[in-house]
Formats: sequence, structure tokens, C-alpha cells
Amino acid sequence: MHIGDGIKSAFTSIASHKMRSALTTTGITIGVIAVVTMFSSIYALKRLITDNMEGMGWNQSVIIVPGNQTNYMGMGNVRSVVKTQRRAAQNVKPLDFNDYLAIKDSLDYKSIYSMIERSSLLRVGNQDKYITVRATGNGFFINKNYKISKGRYFSPLEIEEGLPVAVLGHQYANTYMKDQQVLGESLILGDHRYRIVGILGGDELNKESGMNFNAWERDRDLQAVYVPLKYGAYRFGTNKAVDQIFLQSEDAESYQRLRTEARQLLLSRHNMYPNFSFMDIGAMMLTISAEIDKNMKKWNITLFTIASIALIVGGIGLFSTLLISIQERMTEIGIRKSIGATDQDIFFYFIAEALALAILGALIGIGIAWILISLMGKAMNFPLYLPLPGVMLGLFFSVLIGFLSGLYPAIKAAKIDPIKAIYYHD
Repeated sequence: MHIGDGIKSAFTSIASHKMRSALTTTGITIGVIAVVTMFSSIYALKRLITDNMEGMGWNQSVIIVPGNQTNYMGMGNVRSVVKTQRRAAQNVKPLDFNDYLAIKDSLDYKSIYSMIERSSLLRVGNQDKYITVRATGNGFFINKNYKISKGRYFSPLEIEEGLPVAVLGHQYANTYMKDQQVLGESLILGDHRYRIVGILGGDELNKESGMNFNAWERDRDLQAVYVPLKYGAYRFGTNKAVDQIFLQSEDAESYQRLRTEARQLLLSRHNMYPNFSFMDIGAMMLTISAEIDKNMKKWNITLFTIASIALIVGGIGLFSTLLISIQERMTEIGIRKSIGATDQDIFFYFIAEALALAILGALIGIGIAWILISLMGKAMNFPLYLPLPGVMLGLFFSVLIGFLSGLYPAIKAAKIDPIKAIYYHD
């Protein structure tokens, strides 16, 4: 028997017993739905966490701060003190704007920006409000995934010259300037007057994912007013000091090299005195990611074990159906053998039917799982995916269960004596 004939015969047999075939594949279908859905949920959660870490600029990132800095925006209260027994040389300057420019011009990185934060007084009616003003560059908005809803980011000229222009946070604009045409208008904060050139949009990162990743800090970001870094360095304090320098490497492999090069450069600029410290966000994220992967693997094993029970039950049903099928087709087997069919042909005929039922059930299960995942994702506002590894895993185990379930019935059918088979029902 040719392979094509065997497959055709298998589908003919399935089509001639539609109800039985449907019931037989039900167990396989349920098992595949369980495997694919559970695998998808774990995969989606892992991908969501990873994407949001990247979206907030936390992967492969390091923050350089002055040695006495005790807080980093976005990571809560993180104390990082440079431990040294030496006294600071009097001629050692603090971390400043020129250090930022030196790093920017000398190192290879994916993203870089510096930050200076101050509070400024805003007069609202008869009340005084203190507003957070941050001097930074466009790299901050891009790295944090804050898009412009109106106007634009800082222009190259405004950045280079440190002009008094401002980009408003989404929450700030909604609170103090809602329904106003503010682009091009003046904004007075304390002793400073700025021309408004843009307004940030809402927090699309958390809106799209349906989960709140560092939502409190991102809400605080959108309540602030942003001005060019050079303006803040020259106007907000003395010695052009900056609060922090953010660096992000191109990939995990180059992360440690970037950190080392930044340290060596700053030491050379500060008379070899380490009056700065590093907050290794990238290292923390790698540790967190490794822990997530470890726990995800455990959940995958647990959930797959539970889902496999349905596949095994489906395999038992397939096994029973094929045994019954042997009895029903005894005469057919005898006739096939009497006209030249070999034991291998009969074996292949039953194995092909078992695999066809298993694959049919798997494909139906994958289709239903895709529909369920889509509906669940829309209902929960949570991005669920149909990952290829989950689909392949469900399909593989379906084929395996089909083969193992059909192996004994196929061997038994192949060994039947054709004479006894022909006269079996007499």
C-alpha cells in the first residue's frame, strides 16, 4: 500500500464514522486547548514583563549619581553611598554637565540622558503651587516612551543653546492648562519664564498593557515640566551640577563594558577620586529576569502536567476506539490481506488513522485556543499571544499520544489471520 493510499483510507474511515470520530478527537482537542492556553498565558506574562522593562528603559541600564545621592526617580528610595576612607580633594568637582557631554561624546551606548530636578513656584489664582521642573534631553522622553500629543520635543538648537523652552507633562497640562491653546505661550515658574513648545501624551505604556508598571512614578513624570538640560545646568544651580546621568547599553553583552568605560572616564576627569556612584539597574533587571524565568519554568512544568492529563485521557479514548474498530473491520482486513496487503500495510493503515484523528483533534484545539485567547485578551485588556512554541508543543504531544495509542491496535490488526478475518462474522 502506498502512503497516499493509506492516508486516504484513514480519512475515508474517519468520514464514514463522523460521530465516533468527533467523540474520539474531543479528548485530544481539550488537551491541546489546555496546553496551548496555559503555555500562552505564561508566555504572555513573561513577554509583557520583559517588554515593559525595556519600554521603561530598565534593561541594560546604569544610573550615575553623585556620591551623596540617595534617591533615583523611578526606583524608589535607593541609597547608594560611595564608600571611601579618603577625604575628597578640594579641587574635585561634583558630577556636572561637562561630565555628561564627555560620556555622550566618548562612549558607545543605546541611550543617554542627564537629569536635574528642582521645584519651582507656580501662582494659581490666590494660591502658590510647587511644580517639579526637570532639565533633561529628548533621550528621556524616548527612553521612557513618552510621546508628544501636541507640539514637539526640544529642537537641536534649543538643546545646544539651552534656550528657555518647556515641554509640559500630560497631567500638568490637564490640571493647570486644560482646554487652553498653550503652544507658543509663556509659562512663568518662579524666576524663570519659558515658551511652551510641546505637551506629552498620556501613559500609553501602561494603557496598552492593561497592567500598572511603576505607575506612580510615571504619573509623577507626567506631572512635571521639562526644559533643556543645558538651561538647567546653567540656571538652576552652581558649577553646572547634574543630579544623575542615565546610560543604556546596546545589549546585555556590552553592558558591563559600558559601565567600566564610564567609570574610567569619570575617574580621569575627577582626579581619580570616586565622588560618584552607580545604580546598576541593568544588573537588577537581569537578576529579576532570571528569577522570573526560573519561576516561569516551574509553572510551565506544573501547568503542562495538569494539561497533559486531558491528552492522556484523549489517548485512552483513541486507543479504545481503534480496538473496537478492529472488530468492526475484521472482514475488511481479511479481504485486504487476501488480495495482497501485507502486515506492514495493515499496520500503517491503523497508525495513519490514529495519527489523523490526533492531528485533527490538535488542529481543532489550536483553533479554539486561538479564539479563547483572543477573547480573554480583549476582556482583560491584557495582550495574550498564541506562541509558536506552545502550538508546536501541543501538536507534538498530540502526534505522540496518537502514535502510542494506535501502536498496539495496529500491531494487533497486522497479525490477524486473513482466513479467520474473512469468516469472522459467520
